[in-house]
Amino acid sequence: MKDVIGNPLRLKSVNHISLICKSVDESINFYQNILGFIPIRRPGSFDFNGAWLFGYGIGIHLLQTMDPESIPKKKEINPKDNHLSFQCESMGTVQKCLEEMKIDYARALVEENGVKVDQLFFHDPDGFMIEICNCDNLPVIPLAGDMIRSCSRLNHDIMQQQIQVVNHI
Repeated sequence: MKDVIGNPLRLKSVNHISLICKSVDESINFYQNILGFIPIRRPGSFDFNGAWLFGYGIGIHLLQTMDPESIPKKKEINPKDNHLSFQCESMGTVQKCLEEMKIDYARALVEENGVKVDQLFFHDPDGFMIEICNCDNLPVIPLAGDMIRSCSRLNHDIMQQQIQVVNHI
C-alpha cells in the first residue's frame, strides 16, 4: 500500500463553519454589515431557525440556540481563544471602521525575523472571536522541505502539488 501524502481524505477546501447564536437576526447583521458576508439560500427542509451566509470562499451557518441564556457572554478579548481569521488590505482601515462602529478590539503584533504581522481581535454578537490581520506578510515555511510562500499563495500551490501527487498514484 502506498503512503498517501498530504491529503489522505482528498479534501478540496473548507466549506463552512457553524456558529450557535442567541439571535440569528443580530448575527446576520454582524456577518453581513461588518464582515461583508452575503445571505444565501438555506434548505427549506430544516425545521429549526438559522441562516446561511457566504463570503471569501467560506460559508457561515448560523444556528439559533434553543436556550439563549446558555451562551455565556465573553467580555475579555483573548487572542488565544478560538477564532476565525481574515486577511485584509489595510489594517488602518479596519481599525478606523471598528472605532467608528464602536466595536471593542484588542491589538496584537507578531514579529519573526523582522517581519511584522498586525492583528486586531474582536467578538461577534455571541462572543465568538474574529481576527483581522495582515498575515500575508508572514511567510509560510513548512517544517519539512524548502517551500516558502505567503499565506495567499500557499493554498493554491499546495493544491497544485496535491493534484500532481494524485495524478502520479
